[in-house]
Amino acid sequence: MLKKLSDMGIKSDHLYTAGFASIGLTFLSWAVSRGKKDDSKSQSDRWGLFVGEWTPTFFALGVALKLEEGDRSPLKR
Repeated sequence: MLKKLSDMGIKSDHLYTAGFASIGLTFLSWAVSRGKKDDSKSQSDRWGLFVGEWTPTFFALGVALKLEEGDRSPLKR
């Protein structure tokens, strides 16, 4: 899977950026859902948790891809 991501041109920095963006999106989705009159507090919490679960995945993939990128560097050959 990491080779496929790398072949698609995705770099570890892209995944780190996605991780930080998902932190902001977590707060934003929680706040927007919380602000609606027809949604309950538990619904807004579920939206925030749903998006918040993406963050560690993006960071973990970023670290794994960074290790993959390091293995291909000419200095390690």
